[in-house]
Amino acid sequence: MKIQFSAAPTGDAVAVPVYSGKTLSAAAKRLDESTSGQINRAIQASRFTGAVGQTLEIVAPSNLETGRVVLFGLGDQAKVDATLIERCTAGVVKTLLESGVSLVSINIDSDEPACAARAGLGARLAAYRYDEFRTTLKDDKKPSLNSVQIITPKVGEAEAEWEAHWAAVADGVELARDLVMAPPNMLHPESYADSAKALEGEGLEVEILGEEEMLELGMGALLGVGQGSIRESQIVIMRWNGAEDKDAQPLAFVGKGVTFDTGGISLKPGDGMDEMKGDMGGSAAVVGLMRALAGRKAKVNAVGVIGLVENMPDGNAQRPGDIVTSMSGQTIEILNTDAEGRLVLADALWYTQDRFKPKFIIDLATLTGAILISLGQEHAGIFSNNDELAERLDKAGKASDETVWRMPLGEAYDRQIDSKIADMKNMGEGRLAGSIAAAQFLQRFVNKTPWVHIDIAGTGMNGKSKDPRQPVFGTGYGVRLLDRFVRDYYEN
Repeated sequence: MKIQFSAAPTGDAVAVPVYSGKTLSAAAKRLDESTSGQINRAIQASRFTGAVGQTLEIVAPSNLETGRVVLFGLGDQAKVDATLIERCTAGVVKTLLESGVSLVSINIDSDEPACAARAGLGARLAAYRYDEFRTTLKDDKKPSLNSVQIITPKVGEAEAEWEAHWAAVADGVELARDLVMAPPNMLHPESYADSAKALEGEGLEVEILGEEEMLELGMGALLGVGQGSIRESQIVIMRWNGAEDKDAQPLAFVGKGVTFDTGGISLKPGDGMDEMKGDMGGSAAVVGLMRALAGRKAKVNAVGVIGLVENMPDGNAQRPGDIVTSMSGQTIEILNTDAEGRLVLADALWYTQDRFKPKFIIDLATLTGAILISLGQEHAGIFSNNDELAERLDKAGKASDETVWRMPLGEAYDRQIDSKIADMKNMGEGRLAGSIAAAQFLQRFVNKTPWVHIDIAGTGMNGKSKDPRQPVFGTGYGVRLLDRFVRDYYEN
């Protein structure tokens, strides 16, 4: 999707906003006046009220050069901000994506360059499709819209804002979505590592550890998960050194990358197992974030570490009852092989804090179904040993519209993962507090490093969202959240 900025519309469709109560925006009023009131008559004859998310398509009156007019609701004018404009612009793009229109000019009724740039982001997010393997798609089901023109009086400033920040964020989100959407026979640990290595062309430094290196490091927790697969497990380390002081402590982001999760010997039910190709959504968010930071030349040092495994049932697969030794030296009793993501993260977290001595670590994982029971698909759950980090993430979540909700940690929960025959077990007491028990497990592998765990099981794979910015499955959740977090609090 090509994003343009212009002072005047030239598209074969024009979109203008309307506020609550059918109140015309300045752009809508000009259009109405030029058509002798036909725009307002169309509104009055419909159920369109200007509420957030509403759209109304009308055939353009004959005296307009464009062929179609789209009215879109922005709700209460006093509450309009860049995030709302982003979302509502996405709604326009979603409406026109397969309409036959190739270029739409969208007037956002704002002279703020940041709002225009965020409108561009909304357009890119809404236009995303994963059609790579749809070989028989009919022409009328293929996207026709290939360009979006944002109308703004400050064209140069909007273009600068877009190129300096938001284009790279869109690139990062799209990359994360592509990774989650990819079929697991094509995206497995080795091919995934290769795709990450290709990001060296974007300015990242990328290092790959294979099983031999991980054995030498003592990563028995991670390796145990992948031992039933014919695919070799991998650790990928991505570095971006954009701070003025190249030796300054990096920010660290760690992602769970289970490229397919059968549950192992503790086999999952067959219904819905196909979605377990998305169990690497946390790693995809880290890769997308690193792509975004490099793309916009972020003034920060950052490291991204992803643990890549495939969890398969096999004669060599890990068994319930096994005991593995993690890189930290702590032993883990395996009670359920489907509680595998925390084993991958245990070694990845320990490796990250031990090697890089980061300012903080944030990990992301589609870790527990229990987080959906707690929070549904509206918020990601966060768990932290540091109040400042948690508060900053909460604010970044609101600013990026990728919201989080802090969940508790505590000694009583921690005792749930104590084992009678090892240092810990890989799950808590039955179904109670499952997400918290998983977070308590991870906390044992970060030492005193400031840390946040983000459980994105509900937000990383969401096929039911009404948000026009989201596709039907892999959302790319986490890229916008963490980019905003870095941008607002850590760039120098």
